[in-house]
Amino acid sequence: MNPKPTRRTVLIAGAAAAFLPALPAQAAAAATPASGATADLQPYASYWYPDSLPSGSPGPGITWRSLKTWRAATDTDLAFNAASVPLAPRFAPTPVNTTARAGQARIQSLVSFGPTSSNPSQGSATADAYALTHWAYIDELVFWGGSAGEGLILAPNAPIVDAAHRHGVPVLGNIFLPPAAYGGQLQWTRDLVQKDATGHHPLAAQLVAVAAAYGFDGWFVNAETGGGDSALGADMLGFVSELKQRAAARGQRVTWYDAMTVNGSVSWQGALNSRNQAFFQTADDMFVDFRWSADSLASSADKAVELARSRYELWAGVDVESNGSGTSVEWDAIVPSDTAHVTSIGLYRPEWTRNHLPSGHTPEDFHAADDRFWTGRSLDPSRPDPTDGWRAPAVSVADRSTVTSLPFASVFNTGHGLRWYEDGEVTSATPWNHLGLQDRLPSRRWVVRTDGQRPTVRFDFADAWRGGSSLLVDGALDRPAVLDLYATRLPIGPDTVVELTHRTDAGTVGIELAVATAEPGAAGAAPPYTYLPVPGGNGDGWRTSTVRLTGLSGTVHAIG
Repeated sequence: MNPKPTRRTVLIAGAAAAFLPALPAQAAAAATPASGATADLQPYASYWYPDSLPSGSPGPGITWRSLKTWRAATDTDLAFNAASVPLAPRFAPTPVNTTARAGQARIQSLVSFGPTSSNPSQGSATADAYALTHWAYIDELVFWGGSAGEGLILAPNAPIVDAAHRHGVPVLGNIFLPPAAYGGQLQWTRDLVQKDATGHHPLAAQLVAVAAAYGFDGWFVNAETGGGDSALGADMLGFVSELKQRAAARGQRVTWYDAMTVNGSVSWQGALNSRNQAFFQTADDMFVDFRWSADSLASSADKAVELARSRYELWAGVDVESNGSGTSVEWDAIVPSDTAHVTSIGLYRPEWTRNHLPSGHTPEDFHAADDRFWTGRSLDPSRPDPTDGWRAPAVSVADRSTVTSLPFASVFNTGHGLRWYEDGEVTSATPWNHLGLQDRLPSRRWVVRTDGQRPTVRFDFADAWRGGSSLLVDGALDRPAVLDLYATRLPIGPDTVVELTHRTDAGTVGIELAVATAEPGAAGAAPPYTYLPVPGGNGDGWRTSTVRLTGLSGTVHAIG
């Protein structure tokens, strides 16, 4: 008989090549209002009407503003709303499974991170937040929101932009002209597309100026107020054309939502066709409304190619707001497994992974649901479950990474926590969220290679070395297990070292650093790791060990 394996628990606080970074200054703002202001005076994410304001008075906590009169010089909250992290370049490593493809379908994510008004600029004193971490599969994030009673044009929070940019994901602000049933007024559409005496669209210039000042990457245009005519349709097309021209000059993007047609009416097509192709040709890409079918997506892809555009510049809308990973989707119409992908995927409201949870849920509950959504039922992208009705992004779309330069460091901080730690000690017992403090996180969660029992791997919020979370590996190991952490392109020099802070809470564990200096031989294959012993005892608290990359040269392609 084999003896019963001993349960082993290892907390990995962080890994650093060379040095850990200094704590960003925004950390203090995560739980307290900026500049010592009271909570009702703290800065919030910005939102506007195009020009004219509603009749009457705004509700409590709501400020009505006109974008036409906005000026950076008089925006008192700009310092708290401006992102500080540039958009990082990223690369696609060899796919972790044989079903995920690089260079085909991409993912656009439309997320409502909070209400239109009273959405704090710099985090808040709660761990209950949509702390998105699966950036590796996303190509464009839309800061979704807007309402007739608050404002229609939303600029994304700086922490969200900083976290997205750190992972190479551009972020778009949202322009929402709601249907009349939701309070939409056609005057607001006319305000948006108005012309000045020179024939230009002043709101196009304002939108580009806002994105430049705030540090995000462009705009998502969603015109759903009905009642327009062909003249308004022509004005909207001219507005989008000027917006795109001005945006491109500043390195920004414009996405069009399939709603208004060229004749000015609102008629969701669920396809790219003659009624909306002028808007698609003017914009960078288009979100195809949920009314699509397999035939309409196939014809849309063909139409895009006829227009000398990529079929993957079409996002096929998938509404997951109500059922999340339980949503029934005709996946083969978008990302068939046996032929080329038809279009890209537009995920509408994936923050279901937080919103559907019962009251009193924990950060661990959220991340379990989020991992299920993005990775699939197997919770290991290297071995997708073929019987899973939810075709998770990791099954079809190759992940990307931005880990390309030294120094590189991570303490696996997810951007929210139940408390704040420094050197393994609690320095604040206040729950918090601030995505701007999020580290670059492993893109493949979680790949474990073993011939024995598979340990559980997750972010742990009960203890950490620094920030609000650490990485927990927990299980009754009976064979060695290899945990993939980061796909990288890091140069190795004569003085390159890796510092690993870790702790063993149960059992006897031997830890080795896995370093690969080449890509796997094929999709789904393991990285060709070299294993380097990590000094350290068991059960003796947090320990930082230094590992020299002796005998290795060239470029680090993977760390585990």
